Amino acid sequence: MDNSIAIKLMNISKVYTIHHEKPTLVEKFIKGKEEHFTALHNINLTIKEGERVGIIGPNGSGKTTLLKIIASITTPTSGKMITNGKVVSLIDLEAGFHPDLSGYQNIFINGMLLGMSKWEIYKKIKYIIQFADIGQFIDTPLFTYSEGMKLRLGFSIAVHSDPDIVILDENLSTGDLDFQYKSMDRIKKLIKEKNVTVVYVSQNIYFLRMLCKKIIWLHNRKIFKVGDTSLLSKYAQCFN
Repeated sequence: MDNSIAIKLMNISKVYTIHHEKPTLVEKFIKGKEEHFTALHNINLTIKEGERVGIIGPNGSGKTTLLKIIASITTPTSGKMITNGKVVSLIDLEAGFHPDLSGYQNIFINGMLLGMSKWEIYKKIKYIIQFADIGQFIDTPLFTYSEGMKLRLGFSIAVHSDPDIVILDENLSTGDLDFQYKSMDRIKKLIKEKNVTVVYVSQNIYFLRMLCKKIIWLHNRKIFKVGDTSLLSKYAQCFN
């Protein structure tokens, strides 16, 4: 693949099978009652290195499914995806956390899951803790944390893991306002210093304008329009 391309999706479709009744042992060997739901249909998309892409669309348009495929959280039913570089997903920031371990210990577990070495984590742990800003709770078990504290810790680990591609969803626009802007500033710093590629799914028009240059508009689980941030005004008029 061309090194200037960060993400390439070719004829990506995702179909879920819905079972309306819990299958019996016999029904597992014969075709029972089921329904197929197409979450994405024939998506073709190329995102270049360093691009900042926002994905918009009404509920049910396939935004989250597309993001999860790009983040390799789920696999497409058909089609092919190629990524170039280290992908870090900020979709499920609590994934890999252990509730009985301290925040400090969870930094090592989560960091290694994101591809960091122990030595790299040791070098960065002071900055991870400072950015998360959860005070003395860093030494207490994770089950004592609020959702906001877990979000802060997870985000801090992820953005210090030296990503090439950052996958974001509405988590960026949740929590307290100060941390929202702090997170946005950190993403901007990664863009400036490392030219990271950003893919961001959100309904937050303000943050989309601030962060993204290219907009992908999904509708009925297909790509409806591709353009610059001027699409956001048209989208707001249609759905907000």
